[in-house]
Amino acid sequence: MVFTLVLAYGAARLCVWLHTPIPWMIGPLLLTSVVSMLGLPTRGAVPVRNAGQWVIGAALGLYFTPEVGALVVGLWWAIGLGIVWALGLGLGFGVWLRSVHARRLSALPPGQLFSTTYFASAIGGASEMTLLAERHGAQTELVAAAHSLRVLLVTVTIPFAMQFWGVHALDLGSTVVREVHWPGLLLLGSLSFVGAWAMQRMGRANPWFMGALLVTMVVTLSGYAWSAIPPWLSAAAQLVIGVSLGVRFTPAFVHTAPRWLASVGLASFAMMLLCAGFAWVMAQLTGLHPATMVLGTSPGGIAEMSITAKVLQLGVPMVTAFQVCRLVAVLLLVEPLYRWWNARKPVERP
Repeated sequence: MVFTLVLAYGAARLCVWLHTPIPWMIGPLLLTSVVSMLGLPTRGAVPVRNAGQWVIGAALGLYFTPEVGALVVGLWWAIGLGIVWALGLGLGFGVWLRSVHARRLSALPPGQLFSTTYFASAIGGASEMTLLAERHGAQTELVAAAHSLRVLLVTVTIPFAMQFWGVHALDLGSTVVREVHWPGLLLLGSLSFVGAWAMQRMGRANPWFMGALLVTMVVTLSGYAWSAIPPWLSAAAQLVIGVSLGVRFTPAFVHTAPRWLASVGLASFAMMLLCAGFAWVMAQLTGLHPATMVLGTSPGGIAEMSITAKVLQLGVPMVTAFQVCRLVAVLLLVEPLYRWWNARKPVERP
């Protein structure tokens, strides 16, 4: 683990020197992925990853001032459309995957092929979708590989696209607290830790991110601005999150159905383009900047897209609200939708 963290730190410093977007996450993610796939001994640690998610969740919650909260509530309809879009896009992705791999995965029973492609295409968290896939008899290694690859491609592609676009610093007028006050930081850290611990005890998805985010949101929406998060702590959190993503790409991952991975990669880029078009339409309807809507509706992970918005200062509260609401909706609806969709195809049940 020490070897992995040292490599990740060197990659982050190199990306800072190269002026890449979100260097403290992109550098560790890319180098750890490559080194892991080459078979070198890399390792992440769940407690370290949880700590990184805790810090990022608290940092994002600081953006939800009362004024921003009122704006988010006023755009509830746009968030709802984003949820419908994500569910529909996932269904379409699953239908396409199934049609492409019907022959190549012909050894699978029809019901297992359906569940594998369905849960591999749902735009949700990798761990949660893999657990649901296992419950319904899917090929979990294909589901996990599909989500890992999608998140990697989105996390790397979109920040560089934003840098090429030249958009940044849309949040400069935000009233978020920018000074570090150690007593306030200690109090905020303690409360957000309790929130994260409580979410974990309740078995919720992404508990360390969501718990810290929700507690800090409540504090900030109440008008309290106790402290900012130190930049070095935010950078360290981004580094360990990048490592936690990178160590998924083992040599076994490289040998996981190459044609399946190629199809997922192609579909991931197609989804990014479709989401960009949807984001432009939503930007016209809401008056928000298109860059904010791109991050809010992109098929990436909630932490990764929110970090991108934070570092580039691209409408952090709206991006976080869109991504959080989509995550919750997908977790609540993806299994009932699976049962409904599968019930329409009785001949394909195993």
